[in-house]
Amino acid sequence: METLDITKETTAEKPQPAKVSLSGSQAVLEALIAENVKTVFGYPGGAIMPIYDALYDYKDKLEHILVRHEQGGIHAAQGFARASGEVGVVFATSGPGATNLVTGIADAMIDSTPLVCITGQVFAHLLGTDAFQETDVINITTPVTKWNYQVTEASEIPSVLAKAFYIARSGRPGPVLVDITKNAQVEKFDYKGYIPCNHIRSYLPKPKVRKKFIAEAAKLINEAKKPFVLFGQGIILGEAEKEFQTFIEKAGLPSAFTIMGESAIPSDHPLNVGMLGMHGNYAPNVLTNECDVLIAIGMRFDDRVTGRLDKYAKQAKIIHLDIDPAEIDKNVKTTVPVWGDCKETLPLLTELINKTEHTAWLQRFRDLEQEEIKQVINEELNPSTEIMSMGEVIKVLNKLTNEDAIIVTDVGQHQMVACRYAKFKNSRSNITSGGLGTMGFGLPAAIGAKYGAPERTVVSISGDGGFQMTIQELGTIMQFGADVKILILNNQFLGMVRQWQELFNDRRYSFVNITSPDYITVAKGYGIAGKRIDKREDLESSLQEMLSYKGSYLLEVMVGKENNVFPMVPQGCSVSEIRLK
Repeated sequence: METLDITKETTAEKPQPAKVSLSGSQAVLEALIAENVKTVFGYPGGAIMPIYDALYDYKDKLEHILVRHEQGGIHAAQGFARASGEVGVVFATSGPGATNLVTGIADAMIDSTPLVCITGQVFAHLLGTDAFQETDVINITTPVTKWNYQVTEASEIPSVLAKAFYIARSGRPGPVLVDITKNAQVEKFDYKGYIPCNHIRSYLPKPKVRKKFIAEAAKLINEAKKPFVLFGQGIILGEAEKEFQTFIEKAGLPSAFTIMGESAIPSDHPLNVGMLGMHGNYAPNVLTNECDVLIAIGMRFDDRVTGRLDKYAKQAKIIHLDIDPAEIDKNVKTTVPVWGDCKETLPLLTELINKTEHTAWLQRFRDLEQEEIKQVINEELNPSTEIMSMGEVIKVLNKLTNEDAIIVTDVGQHQMVACRYAKFKNSRSNITSGGLGTMGFGLPAAIGAKYGAPERTVVSISGDGGFQMTIQELGTIMQFGADVKILILNNQFLGMVRQWQELFNDRRYSFVNITSPDYITVAKGYGIAGKRIDKREDLESSLQEMLSYKGSYLLEVMVGKENNVFPMVPQGCSVSEIRLK
């Protein structure tokens, strides 16, 4: 490969920058190195083959993880981004390779995950001819990307990728896709170095902070008798965990999390009153409709959080802090909008609020929490039957990990149980598919999370349905040795759908019985150790064996077939109509 020393003198008399000739493919890899990318997930194919050929000479600078399916690749990139706080990168070829990324791109878009997806494309002169493995990936992904762009000339690559990384990570993060035609990958051009991007005309990633609204918000908080904070992933994405904790502690504000905001503050923080939403905790749901000031920070009032909008917090004045102005007033009408990065706006707000304690109001949350403990939580964590519950598995896992693991969940009942009962001391510890609810997310995202935070214990929790959607990624673990602890909670049903069919369709169980393979034998075929248990007395020792094992380990735990996740806000109901049973 030609040198990239562009400071070399070309004449003795007058220093001149050296002309370095690079291929487009080399320029792609130089851009990744300049952006401090260490790990790329991907799968090769015809239209991206030149980039993979160039990658052969960069193996000492870039680690490439060969996944078993492009969807596994993008979920791994998501897990990497969520665990590390860096931009995740994935490669795929054209046609089916690119379209296999779409589910993960949509997932990343709705969950604000920073990704750069690089896809190969057919030669530029073949575009629009229905060439072999040609798809219009730009139009396909336009609705689910923060930005996308098709490169048809090699010289465009450095500046386009600089924009891609800047857009992906700045403001409200999100996925970006760059589609590169094959001719642009093989063409050579005069490479003048890589210049990172920090400004794009007409793109304003952070709205201007309006101090007038900060003052109005502070006044409402200072006058409030029953203030209540709802916090989402914006706290984590903005790296504002300390600022947030200082804010709620100064004014004694009860605070509840969305599933994407979980772990932004420790689970045992005295002002953390639990999880919002359809399967959230009883107190925060009920008291949403009793508070007088509702302070939403870095969350988007998703329908699973609000229930019926016409019955949602109608008594309250609403303060909404968000970096994305499009989210303010989108679902819930705001009294005071606070645009801006919460790392910047929260200290300004904290400065203006009074030191307060809302002791009696906080006690209301604790009283309702005791009601939930009595009617729901005690039985879930300490079942009176011989059959194990998902909740007790999570309880023992908390104990053995000292609440310090990264928990990556798939989607379904196990996800809701894990989000309800997992305990966290550190931020970026709860990784799940929130807005899209993508079954199959768990295993590949856990692989990515381990590369994003190699020093931490990573536990993948899946149900028997979601696990089979991306089971092939056991091959990625086999080849690259990612130390992921895999926990399958097997209830022999598509549990969440079955619960709805039980409650709302008179137990008409339509195609929710699912047969699983012998997971332990499957894991053994991939060189992964494993065990299956169905007795409570084996639970703690088996979880300890899984966690202590050097390398990946699969533990299948048989749990109750028809256990339901409660509390539950039925669809079409108000959050205050949440059912404990």
